[in-house]
Amino acid sequence: MPLILPGNVATATASTTFDVANSVRMDGSSSYMTKTLGTPTDIDKYTFSFWCKRAKIGAQQSIFRSTNGAATNDSHVTFQADDTLRFEEYGGGATIGKLQTTQLFKDVSAWYHIVLVYDSGNGTAGNRMRMYVNGSEVTSFGTDTNPSQDADSYFNKSGEVLSFGRTPYSGGSTYFNGYVAELVMCDGQAYAASDFGEYNEDSPQIWQPKDVSGLTFGNNGFYLDFEASDNLGNDANGGTDFSESGLAAIDQTTDTCTNNFCTFNPLIKQDHAFSEGNLKYTSSASDWDCGIATIPFSAGKWYMEQKITAVVGGIVRTGIGICDVRDVNQIAEGEFGYQSSGVVGDTIGYNDNAVHKNDSAQSGSWGDMDNGDVAQMAVDLDNSAVYFGLNGTWGNSGDPTSGASKTGAIGFTAGQTYVSGAIGYGGGAVEQNWGNPVSALSSGNADANGYGNFEYAPPSGYYALCTKNLGEFGG
Repeated sequence: MPLILPGNVATATASTTFDVANSVRMDGSSSYMTKTLGTPTDIDKYTFSFWCKRAKIGAQQSIFRSTNGAATNDSHVTFQADDTLRFEEYGGGATIGKLQTTQLFKDVSAWYHIVLVYDSGNGTAGNRMRMYVNGSEVTSFGTDTNPSQDADSYFNKSGEVLSFGRTPYSGGSTYFNGYVAELVMCDGQAYAASDFGEYNEDSPQIWQPKDVSGLTFGNNGFYLDFEASDNLGNDANGGTDFSESGLAAIDQTTDTCTNNFCTFNPLIKQDHAFSEGNLKYTSSASDWDCGIATIPFSAGKWYMEQKITAVVGGIVRTGIGICDVRDVNQIAEGEFGYQSSGVVGDTIGYNDNAVHKNDSAQSGSWGDMDNGDVAQMAVDLDNSAVYFGLNGTWGNSGDPTSGASKTGAIGFTAGQTYVSGAIGYGGGAVEQNWGNPVSALSSGNADANGYGNFEYAPPSGYYALCTKNLGEFGG
């Protein structure tokens, strides 16, 4: 079975001393930030630290580029097309120093913490460029080129333009697709990973962020915490803000390294396309298929929404549903609710104006979907029941709070693990909302724990699918 479990789900059960409230979602096609560097505190020494969750793999994507507008000065931090990570100081048309990992960064469900250190004044050549991933120093590289002693940096050079999220020259390319939180540069400091994160006291295998506000940032240093939705490029350290392009208030999310939210999983291969941080699903042009979520559940009560954004020939050919995780590969090639051949568990889906379970139409009255509508799904694992709604009204006179009576619900086999997702055909498209919407809502509703942002209020006792809620309710 393809990967579906988030790599850092364990953060849900571990106490966190410092909570990260927000991240920025970058769409991989147009969103980026820029800032012109001033006189550095120390041109030979700096530290970058950031947390990121990738949404696309198998393509080169820039985190940082420092350039004079041409490839001759192109210091960069990039995920390469082979999913390795490259940290390179490049200026005057030549490599100054370069580290490129053998480690692959292919987990689209997990948050990575990356720390990069440049310290060319260090007397030990192997310590002039250093990399840490999730608290551990990387010591094995496919490429390891040490800078000469006291070699000047282009990432920290006066007048260079630092781009966050794309390659700035030649019209722009290699946009980053995913989420970034706690973006920090400290000019004049060679910090270690332990200055930005720590192991959790209750779960020592979990690496978590620390409050960085007390660090020394220097002249060119900055701290982007993404807490101002109207100014995502705001430097919380008080320096010059980044200029933004292709970003809006909706790109501020609560999907962070301390509360990881569900998204679609692009590692489960099929003919559809994902975008907007793996929250928008566009179906295959020629066949039915499914988009599968990153986080499954086996207990608790979970609420999610789906906004229909494209129909085919005036007909809604999209839907929302769940399936037994044992059938993920089978369902990914077809439809929630419409398959029975080859599956070993239950699959249930709501499409157009009908609900199907294991290829059998379910009796009852269900809302007739149209473009722009919001489909709703409430999954009660405690009572093995799933409820479907449309635009604030539960279908089949359903009552998600009815408990064991399961009023208006479709039942499923107890004791199994399920996963949610979307179905589509012919180019039909939806925006899936597990708590972080990708378009503006006319109203905003959180769950009872204060997590998530939904068009309609989650039923009492139902929660957004994120690791903090999973830790509490045992999903």
